[in-house]
Amino acid sequence: MIDQSPASLSKVFWAFTRIGLLGFGGGPAMIPLVRDEVVTRHRWLDDDAFADVLAIANTLPGPIATKMPGYIGYRIGGIAGCVIAVAAVIVPMMLAMILLLGLFSRYRDVAWIRGMGYAVVPVVMVMMGQLTLDFWNKSRLSLGPWLSLAMGAGSGVLIYLLGLHPGWIIGALLVTAMVSPEPRPREARE
Repeated sequence: MIDQSPASLSKVFWAFTRIGLLGFGGGPAMIPLVRDEVVTRHRWLDDDAFADVLAIANTLPGPIATKMPGYIGYRIGGIAGCVIAVAAVIVPMMLAMILLLGLFSRYRDVAWIRGMGYAVVPVVMVMMGQLTLDFWNKSRLSLGPWLSLAMGAGSGVLIYLLGLHPGWIIGALLVTAMVSPEPRPREARE
């Protein structure tokens, strides 16, 4: 965590309200927005802590759009921060869903209404690509490029070809990291 002082609850509210209002595409599409607010804009967490939160959130059941804000809000603002962060993400989404689904069902045959949904997809794709690039760079620097590629390819095979849930893979990697011995420095081995 970069900023050791507790975050003001109003900053927590507005940061997660922005995420709730701009998080088109569902929970996974919100991850880059959460990272931008929490790591880049407010510096409440660093990239390592954010990656840890993301990994743990992916192993737990339920929507990531509430798990991440809940934990991050708790970490930076206690129980009140948790409640505010989750409410700030959920309430705008709920109101937008009620409003937009009402409009959509009424005007679904209008071409520009259909086009709005299609137009958001490339933007979400770019946001996910940026997040992927950020995690690739972090993984490459900590594990090396070949091990990162091997783990990515292996995870891809397990998830997409064998249908294994990502939570099982992340959980197995966490358990492996906990039980494997710490690598010794090169000087100690020689």
